[in-house]
Amino acid sequence: MTYLQRLIANALIFISLSVLFPNQVYVESLTMAIAASFVLSILNTLVKPILILLSLPLNIMTLGLFSFVISAGMLQLTSNLLGNYRFGFSSFAISVLVAIVMAIVNAIVSDHNIDKYADR
Repeated sequence: MTYLQRLIANALIFISLSVLFPNQVYVESLTMAIAASFVLSILNTLVKPILILLSLPLNIMTLGLFSFVISAGMLQLTSNLLGNYRFGFSSFAISVLVAIVMAIVNAIVSDHNIDKYADR
């Protein structure tokens, strides 16, 4: 899955979750969803590896489930950088739920793209 496809997929996830859960997830516009997806990708590239390395013992003890908490933290940081009135979540638990949904959707989309190119 290319970077642009992942960026668009994450933006669509943000928009669809804001429609499904209007009181928990707020996205001002499609442009803000794309900007949030872009900022999240930068944070996932620069900050997330450091946090995963620092929390490695805790991640091992929870069999990798703590990585969802780190992803939720990245979503909260994205929300704080863009402004909670433009892109935000009602609570940290909702951020964890969004992180889980994003992981599942990205895995499905990535698996679909692998199957598409494997048939050649």
